[in-house]
Amino acid sequence: MTDLDSPVVSRSSTERMVLALATLGPIGTRMPGPGTFGSLIGLAAFAALLQWTHLHALEILAGFGVLALVAIPICGQAERILDKQDPGEIILDEFVAQPLVFLGVPWVFTLEPNPTTHILILFTGFALFRLFDILKPLGIRRLQNLPNGFGVVADDLGAALATGLCLWAFS
Repeated sequence: MTDLDSPVVSRSSTERMVLALATLGPIGTRMPGPGTFGSLIGLAAFAALLQWTHLHALEILAGFGVLALVAIPICGQAERILDKQDPGEIILDEFVAQPLVFLGVPWVFTLEPNPTTHILILFTGFALFRLFDILKPLGIRRLQNLPNGFGVVADDLGAALATGLCLWAFS
């Protein structure tokens, strides 16, 4: 049983909603390696939107950028409810940041995709993002210290930026 499920702690409906959003429902509390699953769901959402909608990649990425801004107060409130700094069960930040690794990658903006190349780049972007998010090199770790939910989201955006630069440099 996790802190979110504790029967000892009675939570308001608002707190339960904030925690449900911040943890992507049961995924952040019941899956091993919740950050990896949050990233995987973000990647799947991005790939599905690219494949099955008429939205341009830039529109999809802009939407995830807006979601990243919305995630800041949600993650900050979830931190306060759980009384923990950037707890592992909060995975909304991974979900919104994972697609942003592809912002500067040219293939995302091509009209005629090569499925093999796209799958390879999606997988590479996912793997590099997880690596940067877990290891937090290049000053990314310091971003976690920002207050009020900014740190929860900022370190993932830093990992996304580092990954995007790697993908851009090698594409």
